Amino acid sequence: MEKITQRLFSWASILDPKTRAQAETASTMPFIYPHLALMPDAHLGKGATVGSVIPTLGAIIPAAVGVDIGCGMIAVKTPYAESDLPADRRALRTAIEKAIPLSAGNYNGRVTRDHTQARLDELASDAEQAGFEPASYAASWTLQLGTLGSGNHFIEVSLDEDDQVWLFLHSGSRGVGNKIAQRHIAVAQELCKKWWIDLPDLDLAYLAEGTDEFWTYIRELRWAQKFALLNREEMMDRVVACFADWMGVETVDRLEEINCHHNYTSKEKHFGKDVWLSRKGAIDASAGTMGLIPGSMGTRSYVVVGKGNPVALNSSPHGAGRAYSRSAARKAFTLDDLRTAMGDIEYRDTAAFIDEIPAAYKDIDVVMQDSVDLVEIRHTLRQIVNVKGD
Repeated sequence: MEKITQRLFSWASILDPKTRAQAETASTMPFIYPHLALMPDAHLGKGATVGSVIPTLGAIIPAAVGVDIGCGMIAVKTPYAESDLPADRRALRTAIEKAIPLSAGNYNGRVTRDHTQARLDELASDAEQAGFEPASYAASWTLQLGTLGSGNHFIEVSLDEDDQVWLFLHSGSRGVGNKIAQRHIAVAQELCKKWWIDLPDLDLAYLAEGTDEFWTYIRELRWAQKFALLNREEMMDRVVACFADWMGVETVDRLEEINCHHNYTSKEKHFGKDVWLSRKGAIDASAGTMGLIPGSMGTRSYVVVGKGNPVALNSSPHGAGRAYSRSAARKAFTLDDLRTAMGDIEYRDTAAFIDEIPAAYKDIDVVMQDSVDLVEIRHTLRQIVNVKGD
């Protein structure tokens, strides 16, 4: 841990100057209490650094939550070992790709699954209680549940240190969550301009607690966080069904299941005060809390348990964190580089994934070493099947 300033502590041994400067700027906002915590995977973000934990009193910065509200991970441990698996892994990958719409803008057709409709009904009821209509943000929101998206979102079949099979995926609140986030970031910017508030960065615009705008954001934020959680559950149900078909069995027992956000806000108590804690690219690592830290495409992921480090605000990293921007990665690496990095992992061989090559991310081994005071590793997972959207 490095104490950068009185209001900024960092666990990142790999930290470029621009990211450091951005975090320092965010930590100067007057309502930060007691300090901002920078995680080992920290990298440059919009307004607030990705991989930062931001506790606030009486205000929230919408950009400090991020535009993919509720983005996170879900993992299921199965009773099967590698030796139980069929040889044709491509068949499982293509089945998952048919069951779950991939890439930005790709959604479900007509809803036919009972579990999908039940979740949609729950979300519609929650939105009514929150006093807003999700269709005002995205007319197709009901078709977005159970869809993956693109970028660093993925679905994987992995093996742990005992060759036990895990199903693992990463996604968030999709287009509807993004529209909700963008709207409230804009509202915060408009209000700060109206109130003549001088901001060090426009994307650090905030909403003051007690205003209608603040509570509207909280209600819609919580809805989007639930959408993201249920979206991961929905996709996992479909992945489990595909896996069962591939294995030739009726059902698959879930020996363990973990579902956690890493872009969200919650009310928590830290250093004696109730704060709004925004984790932007960080997970809850309270003592005894299970969490998931993925590497990158082709590298290891981790099942962890939190140690409850108070200075880190009971948090830990959410993944490897980018070392190259997407455009820089495309200039630095080739399709052959990606093929070499992926080895014998079953994946869709396409140049669309070059910017997701493992070398575009921080070394996950360094990130986990930096996290030794934050989490304990329970399982180390290596992929055998990878599914991504363009």
